[in-house]
Amino acid sequence: MYAVGHLALGYLSGKATSKILKTNVNVPLLFLVSVLPDIDLLIPGLKHRGPIHSVIIFSLLFLPTFIFFGKRATPYFVALVQHILVGDYLTGGAQLLWPVTTNWYGLGLGIKVTSLTNILIEWILFLTSIMILFKSRDAWLLFQRHPSNMVLLIPVVTVLLPAFLSFPFHVPLGLVIPHLIYIALFTFSILIDLKAILTKTEKPNK
Repeated sequence: MYAVGHLALGYLSGKATSKILKTNVNVPLLFLVSVLPDIDLLIPGLKHRGPIHSVIIFSLLFLPTFIFFGKRATPYFVALVQHILVGDYLTGGAQLLWPVTTNWYGLGLGIKVTSLTNILIEWILFLTSIMILFKSRDAWLLFQRHPSNMVLLIPVVTVLLPAFLSFPFHVPLGLVIPHLIYIALFTFSILIDLKAILTKTEKPNK
């Protein structure tokens, strides 16, 4: 999947998990972890969907979070591993069990990331996520000042670079609009926090 599908599915899965467990969830953090495995795209020499897409690695990294935060950590873990176990598993596979094995695991349905089928799936996920984002009023939380808004810089970069610079890969024309909408939402949220920070800095000391 492209960033749009991962962001949408990460939000939906994390939100659903938080409802089931009756816990509050930080929306910017959900979006962040949903694309976190794709940092390998920005690391020279590191194979995409390789070691950074290992469920074993992320499970070990999340262990301290589970110890300290208990079930409150679960929505974020679910939002993260869906990237690997759903999005990438459906469209080509990944090294899910690295370093135990370097084998690649995928569903083998032949759904290419550039296929019309995948684009339609990402559109459905995107529209569903936007609908729930506004219906649940999570969108309004993004439009309020909060330190965690700044973590949205990472999803913005992972969405912005492919869409407009064709780096490290080209995004299909059919997914440009959802990319733009996510970019607008995240950028607006970041600017709200930046404005608050700058305003506070510019206030004269009494």
